[in-house]
Amino acid sequence: MRKSMFANAVAAAAALVAIGAAQAEDTLKKIKDSGSVTMGVRESSGALAYTLGDGKYTGFHYDVCQKVLADVQKQLGMAKLDIKYQPVTSQNRIPLVQNGTVDLECGSTTNNATRQKDVAFAPTLYVEEVRIAVKANSGITNIAQLANKTVATTTGTTSVQLLRKHERATGVDFKELFGKDHGDSFLLLEGGRADAFVMDGQILAGLISKSKSPADYKIVGEVLSVEPIGIMLRKDDPAFKKAVDDSIKAMAKSGDVAKLYDKWFLQPIPPTNTKVGLPASELTKAAWANPTDKPLEDYAKK
Repeated sequence: MRKSMFANAVAAAAALVAIGAAQAEDTLKKIKDSGSVTMGVRESSGALAYTLGDGKYTGFHYDVCQKVLADVQKQLGMAKLDIKYQPVTSQNRIPLVQNGTVDLECGSTTNNATRQKDVAFAPTLYVEEVRIAVKANSGITNIAQLANKTVATTTGTTSVQLLRKHERATGVDFKELFGKDHGDSFLLLEGGRADAFVMDGQILAGLISKSKSPADYKIVGEVLSVEPIGIMLRKDDPAFKKAVDDSIKAMAKSGDVAKLYDKWFLQPIPPTNTKVGLPASELTKAAWANPTDKPLEDYAKK
């Protein structure tokens, strides 16, 4: 009897898992049936994605995702699509995509081989360079000068691994201080609790441009890593991935992506109407010419 009850319980649990997996793997059906879709958004991911306050979000990847979802709506023949916004952090963004809370994560997530085991990525439209931001009067110009200093980074980001890697490789001993999000990490630098902030270059440039005194900061040192930044979606959902990929490839081919880049990185942006002032790198332009979802490790081989 116990064996039978146990077997039934296992079967029931397996069925629930299977049902959940089936739902997660058919995002297009979920969107059509519910009339809604949930976009994962970030509070302070530079010009890629950030909040304007009062539940309003914007940025380069935000705009890309709006166009993707408009194309999905058209594909599904829906008269109306309700887009819901779910703020995510570096720590919870992957679990929220995996469990179905978020359908499309439109922030600043590095596409790497480890993450590809858990989630899928849309073709890359932005290739990042990880750099170091410091106070302009600090005298720090490279990572070797971080010896015995305090370095800020954001919890849950790949910059943590880069810092540790460089610490072991060069023998530089520094203290790490973690912000809960990128804005919080910048405050650690701004308030003097940290001597440097290591993060994606565009995030650093964006935070500096919006700070009280941008001239007080500079981005220095060697490029620590080249990283493809991608929009995340659930794994093993080929129909939804194709819809997202096709939309992004069409944007790249038409030149719409280049126009969006100009809008967000070279023109004044809200709320302060300051410019990030970061021209597209050659790797980013190459990503537009041939959009792929290859991970960071493939870039590192070049």
